[in-house]
Amino acid sequence: MTKPAPILEAVRLSKLRPTQMSVGLREVAAKRAEWRAEHGRKAAKWLGRHTVPVVRGPKERLYLIDHHHLARALHDEGVDKLAVSVVADLSGLARDEFWVVMDMKGWSHPYDAAGTRQAIHAIPKRIADLEDDPCRSLAGELRRRGGFAKDLTPFAEFLWADFLRRRVSVDDWDTAVARAEHLAHGTDAAHLPGWCGART
Repeated sequence: MTKPAPILEAVRLSKLRPTQMSVGLREVAAKRAEWRAEHGRKAAKWLGRHTVPVVRGPKERLYLIDHHHLARALHDEGVDKLAVSVVADLSGLARDEFWVVMDMKGWSHPYDAAGTRQAIHAIPKRIADLEDDPCRSLAGELRRRGGFAKDLTPFAEFLWADFLRRRVSVDDWDTAVARAEHLAHGTDAAHLPGWCGART
């Protein structure tokens, strides 16, 4: 039995519902800069390469399950629509059952900017209302520098962010990045997705 192909459609960014509570605003700023570099003649082609996965939920609402930073960046840049790929249709479920399934599949991350789990209803209803988690930005910078490998584990970078927030102060960004790079290659990080091994 073959798996049905995802349904592709263009939707208004204002209609997309988050499934997490925070983003790293430094990450969002980097994606905004990337968008501005492509803005103009190449903008449509760039957007075509950035389809985001969503789940159709109760009341036919679309829930973003990845690429929250991209969605927030495009929203902040005034982009109206984004192509989405509907990877699952859970619209027939009651709201509470829907969130149980989302949680069990690793499609939701109801943790605030301090890494504390919250009730599902605390997840914002709009991309624009996602709060800043500086440690999520630190994890993104660490990955770009080769501190850990990209991994398919759901919310892998938030796992790294939570690891870092317990060990690194982000008051001085350059110092925080250097400390994060050092910690990423220690055995204390060996349990994390994408760990690249200890430095010898």
